[in-house]
Amino acid sequence: MPTEFTHVRRVSFVETDMAGVVHFSNYFRMMEEVEHAFYRSLGLSVSMTHEAMEIGWPRVACACEFFGPLRFEDEVRLVLRVTKVGEKSFNYEVEFFRADLRVARGRLTSVCVALTEAGFQPIPIPAAIRAKLSAEP
Repeated sequence: MPTEFTHVRRVSFVETDMAGVVHFSNYFRMMEEVEHAFYRSLGLSVSMTHEAMEIGWPRVACACEFFGPLRFEDEVRLVLRVTKVGEKSFNYEVEFFRADLRVARGRLTSVCVALTEAGFQPIPIPAAIRAKLSAEP
């Protein structure tokens, strides 16, 4: 560990505010975008069936620090790093780069849950999924 995954995208006009910079809420959307791409790269999903059980990964904590702006048409490189894999949860961070300049860093914690009719039931991360989350790229 840490497992690292990189995703590159361009800032779209709709993500900017009246000042012409990316609105803070859109950093969380970009974190979700790179998170989903990371799961897909491992053959997983944030909502999937595993051994006849529907499981999901709700976030229980998230934060973002900002060091500089992103603007319309900027190319942004999102680097996701798994920082800890616990029994039922895992932590990761996402760094945002414009060229080689880090402009933001987000941190998230997700919990593995069984999706049942009664709601979310936290469960231990299945061994096969844990191995994928912990593997070096």
